[in-house]
Amino acid sequence: MTSNDTAAAPEHKRTIVHVMRHGEVHNPRGILYGRLPGFRLSLHGEAQARKVAQTLAGHDVVHVAASPLQRAQQTATPIAERHGLQIVTDDNLIEAGNEFEGLKVSVGDGALRRPRHWWKLRDPFTPSWGEPYLQIAHRMLAAVGSARAAAAGHEAVVVSHQLPVWTLRRFLQGEHLWHDPRARQCALASLTSLVYDGDTLVDIVYSEPAGSSDPRITGA
Repeated sequence: MTSNDTAAAPEHKRTIVHVMRHGEVHNPRGILYGRLPGFRLSLHGEAQARKVAQTLAGHDVVHVAASPLQRAQQTATPIAERHGLQIVTDDNLIEAGNEFEGLKVSVGDGALRRPRHWWKLRDPFTPSWGEPYLQIAHRMLAAVGSARAAAAGHEAVVVSHQLPVWTLRRFLQGEHLWHDPRARQCALASLTSLVYDGDTLVDIVYSEPAGSSDPRITGA
């Protein structure tokens, strides 16, 4: 039997999609800003974005996408510039919708002390105070799918927000989507890198090239 008589084995391309959380935000009032406009990176956040860009400088990045929100676009900019790429804005990467947007919501402070807000906490599993977890997971999967197709055989970076990134990871790991926000492994400017062999997810690698941060800090 010659090689021509043998069916060619399918080609498996190794593709990595780095799902990144944006850097630190200038938020002196400490509110949950959600999708509100006008929240930019702090000076430290800008330095974090540059640090990650430096870390990824030697990587085979051919596609950079970001949430439409300013802080995500700013975080993606130095990475895109390093690789001579334009940022693709993907609405599926946007922050989760939240009924507490614009308020302080830290434990023992702000909105959570007011009985008129307690009804919003009636269902922690969906959750009742914001965009359903399953909806977040599905739109993040769509964003990753688009990036993976655009960067097939190479690497992509998509910049999103803490809750969407963490929800995606829990979904991919087969874990229930409701969780304790204080236990999220999703530091500012961190990378949750999804490694694919062809269409198969083979590994999830978490890293903090810009250092660690406290997940309990609201509005960071």
